[in-house]
Amino acid sequence: MNCKQLNTIRLEEVLLSLGHLPTKQNEKEAWYLNPFANEFQASFKINKSLNKWYLFSEGIGGNNTDFMKKYLNTSVNGVLIWAENQNFSSFLNQNIPDQKFKNPSKNYEILDVNGIQHPALLEYLRERKVGNQTQFLHEIHYRMNDKNYFGIGFQNDSGGYEIRNKYSKICLGKKDISTIKDGSESLRVFEGFFDFLSFKNVENFLEKEPADYLILNSVSMISNIKKSLESYDSIELYFDNDQAGNRAVEIIRNEHQIVKDCRILYSDFKDLNEWIIHKNPSPGRQVKQRRR
Repeated sequence: MNCKQLNTIRLEEVLLSLGHLPTKQNEKEAWYLNPFANEFQASFKINKSLNKWYLFSEGIGGNNTDFMKKYLNTSVNGVLIWAENQNFSSFLNQNIPDQKFKNPSKNYEILDVNGIQHPALLEYLRERKVGNQTQFLHEIHYRMNDKNYFGIGFQNDSGGYEIRNKYSKICLGKKDISTIKDGSESLRVFEGFFDFLSFKNVENFLEKEPADYLILNSVSMISNIKKSLESYDSIELYFDNDQAGNRAVEIIRNEHQIVKDCRILYSDFKDLNEWIIHKNPSPGRQVKQRRR
């Protein structure tokens, strides 16, 4: 990786990998607490269209390379060595048009929306151990850059679709959270929809009653859900076991005292779906084991 390639990665994703989440954001900008020092007011701003940052409290700014030089207190060479060891989706997929992580809202057309029928998509869901949860999903056929594609679609509250298959991870339309309501006073919050689908597979095994569900579709959306949490008596969090997940739990706990971090359920795995894939929990054995 060189500096030009590093600077094409979304700065939001760089900050997310370091455990920093926005305090507020919109389609044009995102605000963060100072990632270089302890501050109580957000003074670090990202211009999303330019992919540049500016720190108002110090009067400095720049691109991704400038940020990481200051963050790691190292040289450009040190930054590039660090970047080579990361797994940035927006870099890995940037040379494949249909796999870009960014929202391709201006260069696509949805051709068809149906129930999941394609054998390749059904097999992918089986591999992820959620093949029986297709009632929450759509099969989306879309056209982008003069080519036709298809994938699993999970709709968000703005009418956009999170699209997934073995090779693609994008959002068609506006990026937003997804809410599924059952009139409950309890809420369960998930980072991605595969974690939500995984939980639905073990909900009865864990002897959990149905609740309302909120899926972030990206942990960076955490700053958008404060009002969505206000009306609940209890909130369960099922985030990833990483720095970003830790920070997301901390942000919500600072606002609500009724929050339960449920990651102990899959503490040895990256996320809930990975736990489902590798542990394949079944009724009785897993529940009894956890109750000892």
